[in-house]
Amino acid sequence: MKSRLEEKYQSQIVPALQKQFAVVNVLAVPRLLKIVVNIGISELQHQEEALKNVTEQLKLITGQRPRVTRAKRSIAGFKLRAGDPIGLMVTLRGKRMYQFLDKLVSVVLPQVKDFQGVAATGFDGGGNYTLGMEEQIVFPEIEYGTIDKVRGFEITLVTSTSESGQARFLLEQLGLPFSKETKGT
Repeated sequence: MKSRLEEKYQSQIVPALQKQFAVVNVLAVPRLLKIVVNIGISELQHQEEALKNVTEQLKLITGQRPRVTRAKRSIAGFKLRAGDPIGLMVTLRGKRMYQFLDKLVSVVLPQVKDFQGVAATGFDGGGNYTLGMEEQIVFPEIEYGTIDKVRGFEITLVTSTSESGQARFLLEQLGLPFSKETKGT
């Protein structure tokens, strides 16, 4: 069974993209490939406990078990050794990806305090968009009493196009609300 957003993409967004960018082949239409959710963990004391808590929170938010990211090299100034855990990440594809994006756009972003839309400056020039979230509490699955520390994280939306204009149009069609003052960029 397809999610609501996936059905909307197939029935409404693909024809709109074909018309907008004069694409004949349906397979050449820009699409969302994956969503990567990434949290960095900076606490040196109680790192195992922090990893455990953040793992559970990410599992609740995304519906998938996160993978531990490790330091590639040692940095003495940060008291970091190669191989030390520095964060967690989840890569969502397919049905879970569309469900997560639907929840993000329709439930989570409207709950953010003083939300005016997402900035259009998050594009990397390769068609990918990164959105920073300041706290994990805005997700409805997270109970405030279970939070040991408020942590920020980033959500990267990876598209099949290498042009930021096409990626922005695709994300707007998928429901990502860009802020009004950055519409011209």
